[in-house]
Amino acid sequence: MHSDIAVRPSGASALPTATPSVTGTDAAGILRFVRALEASPTQEPHGLVVLRHGRLIAQGWWAPYAPLRRHLLYSLSKSFTSAATGLAVAEGLVRLDAPVLTYFPELDDEITDARTRRMLVRHVASMASGHTRDTFDEAFADPDVDPVHAFLRIPPDQEPGSVFAYNQPATYTLGAIVQRVTGGSLLAYLRPRLLDPLGIGPLGWQERGGRQIAFTGLFAPTDAVARLGQLLLQRGRWGDRQLLPEEWVDAATSVQVPTPRPFGGPGEAEANPDDSDWQQGYGFQHWLSRHGFRGDGAYGQFCLVLPEHDAVVAITSQTADMQETLDLAWEHLLPAFAGPGPAQADGELAAHLAASALPPLDLPALPDDGAWAGTTFRPEGGACAVQPSLTQVRLDAGLRLTLVDRGGDVAAAVSPGTPGWTVTEGVVPVATSGGADGAGRLRVEVAFLEAPHRLELVLDRAAGTFAAGWSNEPLRFATTPLRALATPDARG
Repeated sequence: MHSDIAVRPSGASALPTATPSVTGTDAAGILRFVRALEASPTQEPHGLVVLRHGRLIAQGWWAPYAPLRRHLLYSLSKSFTSAATGLAVAEGLVRLDAPVLTYFPELDDEITDARTRRMLVRHVASMASGHTRDTFDEAFADPDVDPVHAFLRIPPDQEPGSVFAYNQPATYTLGAIVQRVTGGSLLAYLRPRLLDPLGIGPLGWQERGGRQIAFTGLFAPTDAVARLGQLLLQRGRWGDRQLLPEEWVDAATSVQVPTPRPFGGPGEAEANPDDSDWQQGYGFQHWLSRHGFRGDGAYGQFCLVLPEHDAVVAITSQTADMQETLDLAWEHLLPAFAGPGPAQADGELAAHLAASALPPLDLPALPDDGAWAGTTFRPEGGACAVQPSLTQVRLDAGLRLTLVDRGGDVAAAVSPGTPGWTVTEGVVPVATSGGADGAGRLRVEVAFLEAPHRLELVLDRAAGTFAAGWSNEPLRFATTPLRALATPDARG
């Protein structure tokens, strides 16, 4: 566990700090929230940052995750896209009430559907393009077709602005507009205007169609999420600078379109059942919650902003039940913000966070580990169904594990039977735990340290095969191949 209060991204200034009790917060309530996450079989916390009254009052990372580690945010990326849009609007580069086609004049003759021609920038910014479904599969079906062009060829089912549908190509199109008018990537645009002033270090954003994706694919540390949340809480002000216009923050985090239907993003529908926290309305790339507002992403990435408590809670994690995360936050954190607890509780919370770690596999060492070196394993059944790009697994001398993947090999050290996690840095940072499973096989869990995913491998030396399974299967768009579970080479 890493929770040193001075730890921060390289080159970033430290956030002002305070103990929970000094800010009128009961640390025991935060600790109850942490313990509830740890006790739930569906929750796996990776990082937590809590800010109150502009000061850092609690932070922690569950080993093998660490403070400086970037984390795939999935749809929480949209909060950064929203910020870029607000800046472009403020600079006069984008007009919310301009037709989307205004920014793609090359399509003017081709797109004849009347509703599409009436689709405004504000409609794609608020998930109100007029489509009643997510058009992701249609817009991204052909890698040789520009996703914006494909999206605009799909006629809206209803009048733009009249209906909400969580529609990833709408956000992609919004991001494409910003990137077209600024002449660069989203990160390049955000870096001098927002990221540097906030003290956010290098990030990475996946690309598709020659653009940063906008609706997903951003890799950022938990600290960066908290800093953006604090900026939104302060209505765009940071120190003595107004980084985002107040009017943009107010509009982006208030209801632009009601959300009467359950949330249904591709691959994220399973993580969000029909519940009230997804039915409070949608702003410009932000959700309204039962308490405050938020950005969130698949498998438990959260930026919770609670103006009524002057608080921000940033969470990176792995969970298939995001509503449970919110329920636990409302149950434990809201009472914690009602008043200070004893100073002793401050120390108990800090001590608990400092010692926190994810439980590794508790398995014995291989009785004859030397015999495993130099073994190659093929997929059981001829192909790896859960990760088709994974074609082979090798164990070399010293039990050096290599996942042979079409997108680039992933290397990992394995220490069967040892306590804790074995971390391997590299292009794809991973941590492993494992040992003998009682049937003469080697069972290994591979945690991808920049993503909310863990791959379990079972290696059968007698058969020369491996079986694989995900704890929570990555969204296919973002994770083909395994290399996509780490920060992209192009960073900003």
